[in-house]
Amino acid sequence: MTILDQINANKRKEIEVAKSSVSISDLEASALFDRKCPSLKEAILTKSGIIAEFKRKSPSKGIINGSVTSSDVAKGYHSAGVSAMSCLTDKDYFGGTFDDLKEARAAVDLPILRKDFMLDEYQVFEAKSIGADIILLIAASLSIAETKTLAKVAKGIGLNVLLEIHDDKELDYINEYCDAVGVNNRNLKTFEVSTDVSKKLANKISDEFVKISESGISNIEAIQELKTYGYSGFLIGENFMKTANPGQACQDFIEQLSGR
Repeated sequence: MTILDQINANKRKEIEVAKSSVSISDLEASALFDRKCPSLKEAILTKSGIIAEFKRKSPSKGIINGSVTSSDVAKGYHSAGVSAMSCLTDKDYFGGTFDDLKEARAAVDLPILRKDFMLDEYQVFEAKSIGADIILLIAASLSIAETKTLAKVAKGIGLNVLLEIHDDKELDYINEYCDAVGVNNRNLKTFEVSTDVSKKLANKISDEFVKISESGISNIEAIQELKTYGYSGFLIGENFMKTANPGQACQDFIEQLSGR
């Protein structure tokens, strides 16, 4: 059993517990549910293209940063000029909470991605209720039919959809309800990282979708090269979070990227 299999099995248990305590009607009654979500595509194409992540820990690295708050990091990312923010909400494996996303939401008006393992329609409504603008659908965790169903539900309540793929086989998961296609450079079985994955899949993804490269991006040269392959978005997590001041690290990075 891979780590992804373990996470998904645990997540299904979490979902059943959540369903038994909070109904979808309750989620729809949330003060944040009726927010109009800004466009991920527009944010990527008109700003820096950087999606900066708030992540306390990971299964492969352990604790990355346990001392900063999501609201402070969100403010720092906003000041730095990111296009969007990614916020982990998985507790057991990544140390995230719904409060992390809610506090980031209260701090900034950036598009915020709920970074989690989405397996059920319930989680889509959950994401909207806590202030997320974007959901992540990981092809490796879903069937093609499940992916399309979840994406359609998300678009129906105004959320943006980022589909994450890892190889050629998962190109078939792309559907008309997706706003962006992310290529994860991390092998979910071995955790090895290489931007060659993004380069290999670039010309196989239609230009109607915003192309986002994820994981293993830690320098300006990597982004400049990936841009020549048609990528306009770049999800960066540990590179900023491993510093004492993620917002400042992000600002320095974006200033260098823009040549300032």
